[in-house]
Amino acid sequence: MRFVFAIGTAALAGLLPAVAQAHTGVDHAAGFAHGFAHPVGGLDHVLAMVLVGVLAFQLGGRALWAVPAAFVAVMAAGGGLGVAGIEVPLVEAGIALSIVALGVVVAAGVRWPLAAAMGMVGFFAVFHGYAHGAEMPADAGGLGYAAGFLLATALLHLAGVAVGFAVARATAGRGAALVRSAGGAAALAGVAILTGLI
Repeated sequence: MRFVFAIGTAALAGLLPAVAQAHTGVDHAAGFAHGFAHPVGGLDHVLAMVLVGVLAFQLGGRALWAVPAAFVAVMAAGGGLGVAGIEVPLVEAGIALSIVALGVVVAAGVRWPLAAAMGMVGFFAVFHGYAHGAEMPADAGGLGYAAGFLLATALLHLAGVAVGFAVARATAGRGAALVRSAGGAAALAGVAILTGLI
């Protein structure tokens, strides 16, 4: 638990200087600000990123870092595809389905092997990364933009892990049921996003 909060604190501390420079007009800083805002600016991305963290919490052990790391690494590659203009089909459907699939897995409390969980989140990370890369503003610095969306994503994963820990600690005995219920609610939100209801 302390390790998770230490990583979150370090990430936020590292973020503060970049945020302070976000309006300097420098391409890197402007790119970082745009990149950081993209994952946190849409319900679809936020739900998926937090669910990755919750899944990592449910699996525990090495999954606490390996599952989010797999998502971030593959998402970076997907972002490269988007920047390069290489077509990835059904991006919006893939993003919405990621929420549905992750929500169902969290709701079911499935104890997948680590490699299977990493493979699943990696598959969906391609869609999220592609969306980030394809929607990069023309005036944004590419490396700064990528650093921004990767850091924001990692922090959202960390938030999901922290939510899992907090719920488990605050509701002794009922934490798993509450986390699973949240996964089910997220899956329903994913269906609503997929069908255009929200």
